This record gives sequence, structure tokens and C-alpha cells, in this order.
Amino acid sequence: MNLDVNTLFMVTIYVEAILGLLLLFAWVQNTAIYAVAWWGFANLLLTASIVLFGMYGSVSDLISIDLANAVLFTAFALTWTGARVFDHHRPRPILIFAGAALWLVLCRLPGIADSWNMRVLLGSGIIAAYTWAAAYEFWRGRSEPLVSRWPAIFMLFAHGSLYLLRTPLGAMLPWLSTSNQIFASVWLTVLSFEGLLFTIAIAFILLAMAKERTEYSHKTAALIDPLTGIANRRAFLLDGEVQLKRQAIDPHPIAVMLLDLDNFKSINDRFGHAIGDRVLQLFAQVGNGCIRRMDLFGRLGGEEFAALLVDTTRDRALAVAEQIRSSFAAATREIDDKPVVATVSIGVVISHDAVLDLSALLAQADHALYRAKDNGRNRIEVASIELILDRAMQSAAEFVAATGAKSAAKFATKSAA
Repeated sequence: MNLDVNTLFMVTIYVEAILGLLLLFAWVQNTAIYAVAWWGFANLLLTASIVLFGMYGSVSDLISIDLANAVLFTAFALTWTGARVFDHHRPRPILIFAGAALWLVLCRLPGIADSWNMRVLLGSGIIAAYTWAAAYEFWRGRSEPLVSRWPAIFMLFAHGSLYLLRTPLGAMLPWLSTSNQIFASVWLTVLSFEGLLFTIAIAFILLAMAKERTEYSHKTAALIDPLTGIANRRAFLLDGEVQLKRQAIDPHPIAVMLLDLDNFKSINDRFGHAIGDRVLQLFAQVGNGCIRRMDLFGRLGGEEFAALLVDTTRDRALAVAEQIRSSFAAATREIDDKPVVATVSIGVVISHDAVLDLSALLAQADHALYRAKDNGRNRIEVASIELILDRAMQSAAEFVAATGAKSAAKFATKSAA
């Protein structure tokens, strides 16, 4: 089979239609990602435009050229809109049809209507604009760690560039001019083949992006606390152990904090659970705002939070803890016109080596937190050997007292019998 324009024309129709239906089928399987539906309809519109182009000579130019190009531009506009929707931006209906409207209006002007090169340049410019706009939408959403985003950006930018340059290339290279039928046919075949390969590649890349987005969302949901939007217990412990392994290789002092909101149950009882949830969200915002990007901050459960500060001195850890304590008290002084005035107690432990694991450090921070609660709340305590021993002796005394009370009760029961 010869690879001529007619063969590519028929193959492109079938491929575009199949890809469009494939994208729509993928969207039906996961309707949460609406962008896939936009891209599916874009391929179907592209199929319709190719069919209209194929009617050239058998129908009026108004249908085979003007309408066909208008449908083609709208297809590229839908691809751009899908890129916007993919990154959670609203569609812009006016701009979707702006390219088609611009084409239909400008092609009626004498200077453009009489010049084939001007019409080709205008059409190429519209397609390049939509294609580059789609590449830009993916580019500005690059903070989301999707690997397939980068080949999509490159391919869209390259495809738009080729469309925009095809007219200047034809003018600069005489052997590409329409007067040379052999080379013009070869050039058209090259462009058609590139368009077909681009369509296939970008469709599968977009599908890969949608799949990667779904997998990333599931992974994020398993590691993010849904109420506060910060790391949950599992994520904090996993990331914390990774940081401690790094410290074992390159030792630096780290600080672990255990933070517990004071009298949180009474806040729920007095102001309701909606205000209680707002207090938790405010604390998460305050805590995240007081630490560096390299540090960890998470919710362990209920009103208990934890932080891990890497490469941190004792003075800096205490400064961060104080900033969290004071900022939180100020932020909750009044919530929805209600005088909440929530506070937090913080236990801190400083580690200069990699001897202890995260659970041991959290246990030491818990001793300090217990002291902060015992000394009146809304304060910061640092774990020390004396403090840990004191807490251990107190726990032992409580255990002995409880055991003695149980033994006395049993003895009294036996005596009465």
C-alpha cells in the first residue's frame, strides 16, 4: 500500500473516530475526570472536519473549506478546554467558538479571501494558538506530580509550532511551493502523517494523564487527613521514619513535637461540632504556616497533632513551638463571632543522634506533653531525663495505688462473706 495523501486521509478518519470513542469510553469508566470527555468530543469533531474536507469538489467551498475549517478549529478549542478542565479551571464558551468565528469573518475580507497563503496562515495561527494554550494549561498545573504531563506539553508545543511554520517554510523553500506538484504532494503527505501520529500519541498521553491523576488521587486520599488537608497518622509516621533514616546517614539534630488542643471536648460541647472542626482546620493552617517545607506536620488523630523539624537546634524548635502556640491562640480568639479562645499544649524532644526511632521520640514528647497539661495547659515543655523518670515514677505510683485499692476491695469482699 502506497503511503499517499488519499490513504492517509482514510486512515486518519478511522483513527480519529476510534480514538474519540475510546476516550469517551474511558470517561464513562471514570466520570470524575470530565476532561477526558472533552478530549473525546474533540477527536470526533476532528473526524467530522476531515470528512468535510474530503467532500472538496463535490460540494460548495462554503462546506468543504469554510465549515470544515470552522469545525477543525472548534476541535482544537475543545482540546484546550479539556486541558483547562483537567486542572480545575472553568470552560470559556466564548473562546471555544472564537477561532471558528474569526475564521468565518476574516475569510470574507478581500485581502484574505483572494490569497490562499493568507488563509492557510490564518488557519495555522488559530490552530497554533489553541494548541499552545493547551500546552500552557498543562504547564501552569505542573505542581501536581504527573510524569505524563511533560510529554503532553512538549508534543502540543511542537505540533503548534509545525502548523504555524508550514506557510513560511513553503515561501522560503521553492521546492515546497504548490507549483511543484511532486514536492508539494510529498510535503502534504509529511504534514498529514505528522498530524496522524500526533493525534494517536496525544490521545494515549492524555489517557495516561487521566489514569495517573486517578492513581495519585487514591494515594493522596490514603495519606491525607480529609478534615484538615494535612498528613494523617500513617503518612506522618512513614515520612518521619524516612527522615530518621536520612539522619542516620548524615546526622543532624531534629526536634519532634506532640501537640494537643486543650479542653477540645468542652469546645465541641459549648459551640458545636462545626466550630470544633473549624478549630482543627485553623490549627492545621497555623501549624503548616509555622514550619518549613522540609519539615513534617500531621494529625495523629482527634485533637492530637505532631511535627518533626529537621536540622533544628533547641532554640529554634522552641521558637517554632511558641509561634504555633501564640498564633493559634490569636487565630481562635473569635470564630464566627463566638469567643472560642482555643489553646494548645506542646511537648518537645530534641534528638542529636539516630539511636531512637520515631515511636520512641514520640513517647518522649508525650512525657513532655503530659507535663505541659499537668502544669496548667497552654504551655511548652521539653523532654528531659528527669522529666521522663518523674513521669515513670508517677505512673508506677498510680499503678501501685490502683492495685492496692483492688486488693483491699477483694479482701473486704471476702471478709464480708
